[in-house]
Amino acid sequence: MKTRPGSPGEASGPPAAGLPPPAERGATVIPDRVVARIARQAARTAQARRAAVPPDRGGPTAPSASAAVGAGSVRLHLALDLPYPIDIPHVCERIQQDVAERVAQLTGLRVGEVLLTVRRLVTAADGSRGRVR
Repeated sequence: MKTRPGSPGEASGPPAAGLPPPAERGATVIPDRVVARIARQAARTAQARRAAVPPDRGGPTAPSASAAVGAGSVRLHLALDLPYPIDIPHVCERIQQDVAERVAQLTGLRVGEVLLTVRRLVTAADGSRGRVR
């Protein structure tokens, strides 16, 4: 008795038999907002590591990120606060490198550009000042 491919009576063989190679079957698409979320978390980690800023969730020092994905690469824009005093060019360069490496590692996309904007410089007095009632 002969069975058709895919029918219940067929023995299970290799699943790729008769199919084109995986690279020709399609592509995984990662939306911009997902890449931006990954970049935001990577920026938060890099900010804590490189600038000694505690990674507060939702605090005034939480970084923001946006991403533009196209043709296997991504452009990132980050905005964050840094403590003052600090070597701004050096720290920004290291944060850009850390974020680019982490985003590439997690998404498989080539990071073409990481634009970083320093929103403000925060002094120790700014961070310790609480809410006044």
